[in-house]
Amino acid sequence: MSEEAGQMMLVYDDPSDQRSISPDEASSSEESPDETRLSLETTNDAIPYIGQRFVTHDAAYEFYSEFAKRCGFSIRRHRTEGKDGVGKGLTRRYFVCHRAGNTPTKNSNDSKPQRNRKSSRCGCQAYMRISKSTELGVPEWRVTGFANHHNHELLEPNQVRFLPAYRTISESDKNRILMFAKTGISVQQMMRLLELEKCIEPGYLPFTEKDVRNLLQSFRKVDPEDESIDLLKMCRNIRDKDPNFKFEFTLDSSGRLENIAWSYASSIQSYEIFGDAVVFDTTHRLAAFDMPLGIWVGMNNYGMPCFFGCVLLREENLRSFSWALKAFLGFMNGKAPQTILTDQNMCLKEAIGMEMPTTKHALCIWLTVAKFPSWFNAVLGERYNDWKAEFYRLYNLETIEDFELGWRDMVNSFGLHTNRHIASLYALRHLWALPYLRSHFFAGLTTPGQSKSINAFIQRFLSAQTRLAQFVEQVSSLAKLHTSFIELAYRVSSPWTPSCPWKESCVAVAVDFKDQAGEQQTMQQNIQNISLKTGAPMESHAASVLTPFAFSKLQEQLVMAAHYASYQMEDCFLVRHHTKLEGGRKVYWVPREGIISCSCHQFEFSGILCRHALRVLSTGNCFQIPERYLPLRWRRSMPLNRYLHAPRNDHAERMQQLQSMVSSLVTESAKSKERLDLATEHVSVLLSRIREQPVSSLSMRELSSTHRTLT
Repeated sequence: MSEEAGQMMLVYDDPSDQRSISPDEASSSEESPDETRLSLETTNDAIPYIGQRFVTHDAAYEFYSEFAKRCGFSIRRHRTEGKDGVGKGLTRRYFVCHRAGNTPTKNSNDSKPQRNRKSSRCGCQAYMRISKSTELGVPEWRVTGFANHHNHELLEPNQVRFLPAYRTISESDKNRILMFAKTGISVQQMMRLLELEKCIEPGYLPFTEKDVRNLLQSFRKVDPEDESIDLLKMCRNIRDKDPNFKFEFTLDSSGRLENIAWSYASSIQSYEIFGDAVVFDTTHRLAAFDMPLGIWVGMNNYGMPCFFGCVLLREENLRSFSWALKAFLGFMNGKAPQTILTDQNMCLKEAIGMEMPTTKHALCIWLTVAKFPSWFNAVLGERYNDWKAEFYRLYNLETIEDFELGWRDMVNSFGLHTNRHIASLYALRHLWALPYLRSHFFAGLTTPGQSKSINAFIQRFLSAQTRLAQFVEQVSSLAKLHTSFIELAYRVSSPWTPSCPWKESCVAVAVDFKDQAGEQQTMQQNIQNISLKTGAPMESHAASVLTPFAFSKLQEQLVMAAHYASYQMEDCFLVRHHTKLEGGRKVYWVPREGIISCSCHQFEFSGILCRHALRVLSTGNCFQIPERYLPLRWRRSMPLNRYLHAPRNDHAERMQQLQSMVSSLVTESAKSKERLDLATEHVSVLLSRIREQPVSSLSMRELSSTHRTLT
């Protein structure tokens, strides 16, 4: 207890305002002051006293509340009285300690859940009473009773601010919080951003994380019928502003929203290049509307997740999933992905077979593994971790034969012959075990690191406790932010591109998004910190073409290739580790056609050449990786404008191709003085010839329109 609080254990009362006091109120000694004076809101009076006057009862409450805060407690309005108790208006008010009175007895109701929350009330008798007076002809409120004796410990200044009475969220802070919520950042991140904005230490905001969650919860309590109307209205408004925004929906027989799917222009453009491998996660529900939520995501050339589209479904059945997949294909101009990863859902599996017959369907391993504790913890007990390690070993094997033998041994070793989950996993092994999937392209989405990144990306869409219509804005913000990162990555990774204010503005946008800002910072560091480890010409060539993410994967294989030996066979090469005397991989190489393939299928699986193929190329005096084995989706110099903007006319497409050629020209010319001299000479001649050509007014209009689009 503070010294000031100790000096304020005072009790006094005004004899001119005597009345009966209930047992839960303070008994007060009587004191008649010689004089009284009016106390305005600007008064410096520290302690309430009998006769102290206020213009309004609210002013008296504020004064007593400030006094209580200094002492280490808070107050509440206890009782009001009117003259003679009937129809004469308010004449007397009581303000009491927040711990005054006793806990009222509640009648138990079996039909309603009861909260087991302990009450803070302990019968404290501290109070202040004010009465209305018109002695001077002007209504005023006078303190007629005051007791400051508490039967409980008072709080220290650093604790009292956590009392509910002193935890308030201003209107400006509410607006900021709701804006943050739309972007999808967590409540913890919101608190940190507000602390930074206000330049205060962590934990010293006038409200807590719980208060923020309660605020967001209050905005979610809306009528689902109104929500669906708002959502459709918002989607139509977005499409009016952006014709490339796409959405589809269905209504039930009662005219209520049944299903809705949408995608943004930037998402459709990113799908053009990165839509070869897609995750369709349907394991979440949007709490604001209590509907199953499906999110389509993929991975870009920098190893970062990218958003493709969203769908809300009323039911998780074959009809709904078929509708969702049809809508998605419609958004993407009928282009189906090469591979799609989903949760284990038989209706969804059947729908994919119907709507995407050419797409390879597989199961997300991280969604399956998440169920392991509930499936196997009790069964295996202390052996659970050993079993899980063995499962991962089998999962990552290269050959189907090794997997089949290993699975049989695992079942025998752990005694899981009759376990239904083991039987189910084995029956579906061709949908999740890598030995069965290596001949299909998955862009690295099956690796633990990337699965974690994808899952964290999806959680950003779900973290904000917003209304359904605001969820659309939230997804839009993250999709646009992703596009900004792609632009930044392209510019940062192009050494010839001059620095510009745009970079700084993009970074500024990212400040509000802690996780994404971290990824962006890591991306820039990776670009700047690329180091060659082997000194091989193939390595430097790959470093100039691939993104840091893709190059790091290839570099790992190049380093390991030095430990492998290759043997010329009749129709192929046999490649194995230098310590092994048997086994190995078969590599087929046709130098004239620039074709190479390996029996491990790593290139088909990830788009990155394996150590076996790289060893054969190195042995065959190949100093550059063949172009076809540096896929466009992993390159740093991408057709940026085609990726970022909507489809345009033929003139714009040709301008786009020219811009890409000029980019390649500058990159190649900068590699030596001789190349630069040759390029400068020929481009000067070409430019002179171009300027001699006539320009029509129509061409000028097309050029102006294209220039505005490209910039």
